[in-house]
Amino acid sequence: MGKCAGLQIVCIGAGYVGGPTMAMIAYKCHDVTVTVVDISEKQIAAWNSDTLPIYEPGLDDIVKERRNKNLFFSTDVDGAVEKGDIIFVSVNTPTKTSGIGAGRAANISNCELVARNIAKVATSPKIVVEKSTVPVRTAESMGRVLAANEKGIKHQIISSPEFLAEGTAIEDLLEPSRVLIGGEQTPEGHAAVQKLVDVYEYWCPRERIITTNLWSSELSKLVANAFLAQRVSSINSISALCEVSGADVDEVARAVGTDYRIGKHFLKSSVGFGGSCFKKDILNLVYLCESFGLHDVAEYWNWVVKMNELQKERFAKTIVKRMFNTVTRKKIAVLGFAFKADTGDTRETAASDVCRFLLEEGARLSVYDPKVLAEDMERELLYAKCEKDQIDQQITRVEDVYAAAKDAHAVVILTEWKEFKELDFDKIYSVMEKPAFIFDGRNILDHAGLREKGFEVFALGKNKIN
Repeated sequence: MGKCAGLQIVCIGAGYVGGPTMAMIAYKCHDVTVTVVDISEKQIAAWNSDTLPIYEPGLDDIVKERRNKNLFFSTDVDGAVEKGDIIFVSVNTPTKTSGIGAGRAANISNCELVARNIAKVATSPKIVVEKSTVPVRTAESMGRVLAANEKGIKHQIISSPEFLAEGTAIEDLLEPSRVLIGGEQTPEGHAAVQKLVDVYEYWCPRERIITTNLWSSELSKLVANAFLAQRVSSINSISALCEVSGADVDEVARAVGTDYRIGKHFLKSSVGFGGSCFKKDILNLVYLCESFGLHDVAEYWNWVVKMNELQKERFAKTIVKRMFNTVTRKKIAVLGFAFKADTGDTRETAASDVCRFLLEEGARLSVYDPKVLAEDMERELLYAKCEKDQIDQQITRVEDVYAAAKDAHAVVILTEWKEFKELDFDKIYSVMEKPAFIFDGRNILDHAGLREKGFEVFALGKNKIN
């Protein structure tokens, strides 16, 4: 039995972060009871079924191993709160769409609602863990709400942001580069932090568990994502220079990445970054800087986002330019719609903006992705400001790559799925209109081999454009 034997851990929010994180805790801490709760009956039903609500390699096995043993999924939020010793808050914090800070600031209303409910329901002191990605000093707001309970109970609020990458979340949880836990600099705060440290020490080396104050923990999450996104935007800006100079962006990235001070990670040129975190967190950082009057700093980070938008637009315009300056009524096979491989997540995917641009130019799109659901694709296209009529009339979602390519004028790679590297391109070439174009937005294909087969190939940062 470990030092946390009998501990009751609760997570409010059964999404991409809460579900896998709690599954891993249950998997590694058999003498701890873990309950994941959510107000969505559909979401909880999926977690209790054979078809989980999210796709993540390795997640199915871990959930099935511990479900109904020490891992439970429920809609009884109040009941779980009452029983819990440590309560993780892992709810959505979307970018505000109206009001002060619209388009940049995070909407933390869900965090406040959860804090109010805990204050109302709890009859004993709780350690509340802020797991959602939030603006700096959100913990202070949640702490004030928790302290305003009518029972005189003193709860502790700590921050422990996630550092998971979709597609490798289980690996990241099994072997975390670091676990960050921030708390109030008081004896009670230190004790609360130690309680969570004890949980992670079941499988994480102590030297990888970093403890800080609350504000450093909150800010570190935003800064980590900002730095990663900055590297993507930086190499993508160089891809444009490579195209006008004749340099090869992969060769440049390899040469630069061998410098140990820089490193090779996140130096892969692409059509642009996506996902639920990078853009949202950078804009949150921009708003934070502006709030403190640091306008030049804010503009610096805002350009990371601007460069990402420019890359998507530049790639889409190149498709039109290379196809004789028109794609009207031409069929284009879009391979991949998820924002990255090994996930079905479409949030902020670069594919939605590229598709919107092509739809506006009159193209007919045949889209294939092995994990993306039709309703998720449509939702993201609407979010990207595509017209419903365009989606209905100009897009066909297919279940087979070769069906997508049949009679297509071009194939566009927008997600780096491994299966796309292994396609029978002789077969694809034979069923396409000629000239047959391939636009590799992830630089994953054998471009020289494709040209030998007869394709006209464009790859980011590799083709000199006159």
